[in-house]
Amino acid sequence: MKKILRSMCLLLLVGILLISPQISAEASSTDPTGHGQTHLNGETTGRTNIEEPGSASTPDELKELNISNDLTITYNNGNGELSGSLRILLTLTLIALAPLLLIMLTSFTRIIIVLHFTRSALNTSTAPPNNVLIGLALFLTFFIMQSTFTTAYNEAIVPFDKGEITQQEAIEIGMKPFRDFMYGQTQTKDVRLFMEIAEVEWDGELDSIPNYILIPSFIVSELRSAFLIGFIIYIPFIVIDMIVASVLMSMGMMMLPPTTISMPFKILLFVLADGWSLIIGSLVKSFR
Repeated sequence: MKKILRSMCLLLLVGILLISPQISAEASSTDPTGHGQTHLNGETTGRTNIEEPGSASTPDELKELNISNDLTITYNNGNGELSGSLRILLTLTLIALAPLLLIMLTSFTRIIIVLHFTRSALNTSTAPPNNVLIGLALFLTFFIMQSTFTTAYNEAIVPFDKGEITQQEAIEIGMKPFRDFMYGQTQTKDVRLFMEIAEVEWDGELDSIPNYILIPSFIVSELRSAFLIGFIIYIPFIVIDMIVASVLMSMGMMMLPPTTISMPFKILLFVLADGWSLIIGSLVKSFR
């Protein structure tokens, strides 16, 4: 049975090949005289150029293909440096690295650490939840970094999209606002530390600091500042814990955890002092 089916399929395939008409493809171009079209079937004597090679004088003319075929596909959004596929690949790569860049090159690190210290000092492990803290940190980061983002967009992305600057120039110009921000929040001793590790001489100027040294120096400085602010936040809440613990010991209630009694007083003190406004306001002002 299988042999019969194979034979029938083979005969059907041979019949289709025999009765199918021959299909030919040819490219056509407009006759230079304007009297119709001439078919180019492998001829080498005719030219398909609209203009003479080397006659383009403007960037728009350079972008257009200099051929007169009826069907052409052009990519008009580039500046002659990268193909469309490569630009898409680079864009997807930047999107994948965007969370890392947002955390490492902005004020996000200090903000999220201070907010976590605040929640720990209040002894409320799940209030506010992590999603709320991260969302608050993101919006505060956008608020603080708004001028930096705007400067980088206007001076780097817009000219590069118009083809006025090259890709390398766009990267250097776009990094300058971020370098200025990071350098303003970085302590000199952290920069000197990484300079000594990398065995690089430093003249004390921002322009002589490479990015691979400035970025870790900025991160270390942010961690130091965040932990210092967190220590200051902890002080009043530690005092409340000590007072509550002393009262419980004097009453002979040593088996009762002091944190259970002190947590409502911590929340009450935090609300009466308008703690969120004080902490968030101090955080934002620390970057000015």
